[in-house]
Amino acid sequence: MSADHPDFGEFVLPIGKRKIYDRIAWLYDILDGPFEALRYKPLRRALFDGLNGVLLDAGAGTGRNIPFYPARAKVIGIDLSPAMLERARRRRDELGAVVELRAMDVMALEFTDNSFDGVVSSFLFCVLDGEHQQPALEELRRVCRPGGTIRILEYAISENPLRRFIMKLWAPWVRFAYGAEFGRNTEQYLEAAGLDLVEKKFLYKDIIKLLIVRPKIT
Repeated sequence: MSADHPDFGEFVLPIGKRKIYDRIAWLYDILDGPFEALRYKPLRRALFDGLNGVLLDAGAGTGRNIPFYPARAKVIGIDLSPAMLERARRRRDELGAVVELRAMDVMALEFTDNSFDGVVSSFLFCVLDGEHQQPALEELRRVCRPGGTIRILEYAISENPLRRFIMKLWAPWVRFAYGAEFGRNTEQYLEAAGLDLVEKKFLYKDIIKLLIVRPKIT
């Protein structure tokens, strides 16, 4: 951390969030299996397309992004849940990838300012409650070098009536199992967090979007 960055202790996020993922870690890849095969793989590829240098994977989970890390990049993956990271380490070792994985809270990153050329986050902000969105974005901005990009992949509530209805049916399960919500609308916190929205585009129908943002030039 930088000298002027406050000491938040071990974790800032509510302990309940970590418990959710520690509890579900053994089942996570099974539950997500159909979606991974049919939906997520192309999105992960797009998330890392064109990135290089030193990268942060914020919310690395069980390591589903690892196969898509750029070959020449140095990547550090963080996650709040030690149980999820244990799964990620197994996947890393099976793939023979060189990736550093660390238990860490996105709201209290243990990195100095301007540490990364790029930051990616796949569905992490779906998990963060409203009051945690801006602090987490501020931390990502702090560790991203000037001119670097932050890419955020997250869900949105569909405008299509049928898809919207189905998402509402799924919402209680998603909240229970993952502590997540479909409609966090993370872009509303960007300005206050000192970030500029470079691009917003949907990668899967109108329910999964990619936000590409940069630290504001001061």
